[in-house]
Amino acid sequence: MHNSEASQPISLRCTDQTLQGAVIVPGSKSITNRALLIAALSQGETTITGALISDDTQYMAEALRQMGVIISPLNAEEIRVQSTGKLTVPTQKLFIGNAGTAARFLTAACCLVAGYVEIDGNEDMRKRPIQPLIDALQSVGYRCRSETGSLPVVIDNNGLEAIQQRVAIDGGMSSQYISALMMIAPLLPAGLIVEVDNWEALDAKGYIELTLQIMRDFGAEYQSITSVECNGWQISANSYQRSLYAVEPDYSGCTYFWAANMLSREEVVISNLTKLEDSLQPDVQSLYVMQKFPNIPLEVDGSQIQDSIPTLAVLAAFNQGTVRFTGIKNLRVKECDRIEAMFTGLNLIKQGLAEIEGDDLIVHGDPLLQAEHSSTSIPTYNDHRIAMSFALAAIKLVGIIIENPSCVNKTFPSYWENMALLGMEITEAV
Repeated sequence: MHNSEASQPISLRCTDQTLQGAVIVPGSKSITNRALLIAALSQGETTITGALISDDTQYMAEALRQMGVIISPLNAEEIRVQSTGKLTVPTQKLFIGNAGTAARFLTAACCLVAGYVEIDGNEDMRKRPIQPLIDALQSVGYRCRSETGSLPVVIDNNGLEAIQQRVAIDGGMSSQYISALMMIAPLLPAGLIVEVDNWEALDAKGYIELTLQIMRDFGAEYQSITSVECNGWQISANSYQRSLYAVEPDYSGCTYFWAANMLSREEVVISNLTKLEDSLQPDVQSLYVMQKFPNIPLEVDGSQIQDSIPTLAVLAAFNQGTVRFTGIKNLRVKECDRIEAMFTGLNLIKQGLAEIEGDDLIVHGDPLLQAEHSSTSIPTYNDHRIAMSFALAAIKLVGIIIENPSCVNKTFPSYWENMALLGMEITEAV
């Protein structure tokens, strides 16, 4: 597994503000981890093609292996997953690094295990909230607890089945909680009604649609509920089954190259894109914002494209006018507080380039932006999206240094190789 511990800073240089060429973007992390889990909950053998191979997906696969699922070594061409459809008691603690999807999805899935399971992560993951999901699982009737509201989580359901057929969860929190509940719902004795309170505040609806689509591809049945009293989904009791599943390219990963194409004097092309309009990945919508550059609108609602916001914020630094990013409060509880991280990095480039009002990030764009100093060292807080987005600033600016560049291994291990292929000069910072 890749090591995402602190690595030597790198200095980036882009000759004549030009990147040029074609890249292949790896598979979607969001789809890969959902497909791995649902394949593990399916009876029989599933072949997954096009998967992302990264820290997050390796953690998910290893945890499932510890619970009796046979998973071939991960590679993008083909992964074989063999399962009885039931997870067994692991012999040791499940460790998932800083993989948020693995933490949330496995917390729910491990409630199906007839015995004791403990899930833990690294120091960063132990700061990320999970209590709302624990509360929801307890309300269904499962024994699941955390001393801190974050990892580690202890689950102990020997012989215990779901008691309630309905669960309510606040839509104003992570959509991963809702997806986690949905994915185990077909395997509960009577299925599950997942009711979303505070529906108007539901961020990242696209990821929930993505979860439902993958569930349906594996044979799940559900119907939407929309009424004055309740919004949500009724998911029927059923078994998962699938023989072949193809993972789409990661449109969150595409955002860096879409933005690079806007900033570069020459063209950057992603060569393995499928029909964008057919994708349920939310970040495909960010392309339509980027295509307005250098006239990005005065306000961008980031609630449904949260993983794209760091990319868009760096692009906005070179916009014709100011851009306010709204609907992004959940960025505060990602791998780091991304609102603060973007504010800090942008203002290191030039004081006053960004400001924060409440949970809004405001970027004062300038097409002629110059860095205030001969070199600017960007702290990345071990967050892959901070590292990858600030690398884009080096297309236009000299002296950009990225701290701890290996943090990209979380979702995009080949990122720096791709940037080098396009013409970015990457050297160890002195």
